Amino acid sequence: MGPHPAVAAIRLAVRRVLHDVLTDLTDLPRTPSGRTPIGDPRAALGTPPLVLVACSGGADSMALASALAFEAPKLGIRAGGITVDHGLQPGSDLRAAEVVSRMTALRLDPVESVAVRVGRDGGPEAAARDARYGALDEAADRLGAAAVLLGHTRDDQAETVLLGLARGSGIRSLSGMAEVSGGPGRSHRYRRPFLQVDRQTARKACMVQSLPVWDDPHNIDPAYTRSRLRHEGLPALEKALGKGVVEALARTAQLSRDDADALDAWAAEAETGVRDEDGRLECAKLYALPPAVRRRVLRRAVVAAGSPAGSLFARHIEEVDRLITGWRGQGAINLPGRVEAQRQGGRLVIRQG
Repeated sequence: MGPHPAVAAIRLAVRRVLHDVLTDLTDLPRTPSGRTPIGDPRAALGTPPLVLVACSGGADSMALASALAFEAPKLGIRAGGITVDHGLQPGSDLRAAEVVSRMTALRLDPVESVAVRVGRDGGPEAAARDARYGALDEAADRLGAAAVLLGHTRDDQAETVLLGLARGSGIRSLSGMAEVSGGPGRSHRYRRPFLQVDRQTARKACMVQSLPVWDDPHNIDPAYTRSRLRHEGLPALEKALGKGVVEALARTAQLSRDDADALDAWAAEAETGVRDEDGRLECAKLYALPPAVRRRVLRRAVVAAGSPAGSLFARHIEEVDRLITGWRGQGAINLPGRVEAQRQGGRLVIRQG
């Protein structure tokens, strides 16, 4: 008799991702001598590659941890775990220690708890997220991990799409979370195996395997936007529109991502054609581009000048775009990161002040 359908579903999702990790490691470039670059996960003393799971102790991440522990050895992959102690609740250190014990019981190794200090920039949710990813990046670099698995489910994806829609941030926000993501030099670090798995399946998998889970009180705290959306917004939409809203939103994310990727590629190619011989952006050539492509070119230029991508919103780019499409002699536009954009002699100058 095979495993419960919920367990089979999460194991299959993880198995597919682990195969992708191995494929990516095989395809990574080597130095001209044929050696692996310093810091490459393949170069760690000839040992099998390490994949980490980011585990909070909740149902989604515990289901992910159990599936990783089951599937990784069959593929010759070492499986470890990291839990991040945000220090936002009394006894959070004890909770983190308990999660470490649970991951150790699953025979994950190495297993660590990493304490972080959560700032205030961007609000509590964004600040906690930034601190968490910073800790995961540090741990992955230090341990030489080939990938870090995250337990975001299809329900999380639906929530992300709705939040992007509410912000009015454009098609990239509607594309939600990518199955594979990461920062510069780490573009394939984070993997999300469960984006096609619903939250209930993950919880069911924990239940049938008798895995203890922890329900974070922040997830039901109405002070948090995502919590209100989860417990009030989405149920209201399903009541008004019928079942299937979550699946439709997740499908919208994938379609939007495909469109956004195509437009980004177009913008990257178009950017070289709208600069003069000194590399300055020419307003007339920018004006001739389709608006969706032009705004992407402008965003790329603003980020390259030093504006943090996470602090740059659609309204900022719209203001810069008006220097091209609605020029009436207006002054410089101030942007995040002390970057300013202004029009000078038919050229768009973007630089840090």
